[in-house]
Amino acid sequence: MKLPEITIPKLKADSTDPLARGRDRVVAALPRWLSEKVPRDHNESAAAFRRRRRVVGATSLVGAGLLGAGLSTEPGSNRFYAFTGATAATWVVGGLASGKLHLGYTQGRDAQLHRPVVVPVAVGAGAFGAFYAAALVARYIPPLNRAINSVLRYADQGSNGPVLITTLANGAAEEVFFRGALYAAIGNRPVAASTGVYVLATVATRNPALVLASVAMGALFGLQRRASGGIQAPMLTHLTWSVLMLRFLPPLFRRSAPGRQLAAAR
Repeated sequence: MKLPEITIPKLKADSTDPLARGRDRVVAALPRWLSEKVPRDHNESAAAFRRRRRVVGATSLVGAGLLGAGLSTEPGSNRFYAFTGATAATWVVGGLASGKLHLGYTQGRDAQLHRPVVVPVAVGAGAFGAFYAAALVARYIPPLNRAINSVLRYADQGSNGPVLITTLANGAAEEVFFRGALYAAIGNRPVAASTGVYVLATVATRNPALVLASVAMGALFGLQRRASGGIQAPMLTHLTWSVLMLRFLPPLFRRSAPGRQLAAAR
């Protein structure tokens, strides 16, 4: 289907809302694939919207509790896999039970609509690069160093296959719920609101490194959902980022272990 080019609305000079002006400036500075919304029709009845909100509210509470419980268990233990598996199942079941979900589209230079694949994968790789650079610094900040190692011990002490499957399952499930059901259940400012709930759910892990990551990645995933109108773009970015983090971050912190132990001894 041929669509007209999408343009970003110009800022209104007479706008008196500072938040609106700031938001418009941020949107105007974003790359095209994050700032331009693909045309779509996601309208639903008031009754369906209320039902979606009830399901989302209940799922948020249960999922956050299971997420925190999973990262409080012994790495590689049966309890760890049971809790993380239950967390993923909760996000998926809650997301699907809330109502219709959408994969979304992206608009190419030919003005044709396509399912987003290449750009989301590239964005996931770019996000990993930024986090890897930040990790090089975080190794020398004791609170962040401890927090990151607390998470990475699940990758070090668990079996590679089950850990990878668990990581991918939870990454995909989070997008089904947070950028799918939750996003659709929010009326105003869904990017900020869905990111806020995502961060609050991560707070249940009591890990500052995960909370900081959820702020940055939650905002990125939310913007992708806003632009594409669906969960495919944020899901592919999330999975790409997760796999690269799981593959390359643990070796980085293992290499720095002797230096950290020497510094602690002093």
